[in-house]
Amino acid sequence: MSVRPLLALTALAAALAACAPMPTGGYGPATSAVFNAADFAWSQHGGQAAIEGRVDYRRDGKTYACTGSAGLTPDTPYTRQRFAALYGSTDRAAVPEAVVRARNVPDPNADYRAYVRSERCENGRFRFAGLPDGGWFVIVPVSADSDRIVLMRAIQTRGGRVTNVVM
Repeated sequence: MSVRPLLALTALAAALAACAPMPTGGYGPATSAVFNAADFAWSQHGGQAAIEGRVDYRRDGKTYACTGSAGLTPDTPYTRQRFAALYGSTDRAAVPEAVVRARNVPDPNADYRAYVRSERCENGRFRFAGLPDGGWFVIVPVSADSDRIVLMRAIQTRGGRVTNVVM
């Protein structure tokens, strides 16, 4: 066999390999978390925990200020999958608002708003009180000039204590 057909065959094999689906990790098919109100039930109980937050976000020489309210969403399989799609992380993120709004999420019509808490962000500070222990996602929209960013951070409340967070 001459070199030219061998090169063509190698190029074809490489092109086909590039089109093959890549494994995504884990075993078996990927599962999709669906909205289940029972997953949120724990978050509706009162508690002694609190989250005190402060916005201190800077980028490209600009200081960002909170815009409106901070949101607090319970960490559930559904919200974890949703936030991974919206923010590219379930730990922490700073994503332009337009990018978050343009992203698609599984089960976009699920209405979990009844479980989301909201508090005004004043002077760069916000506070959520009366929380049960558990996992939460804090969301804070911030802006500098016309540049709008959404900050997200995962938080754990434990032992009825105050958890401090800087966004």
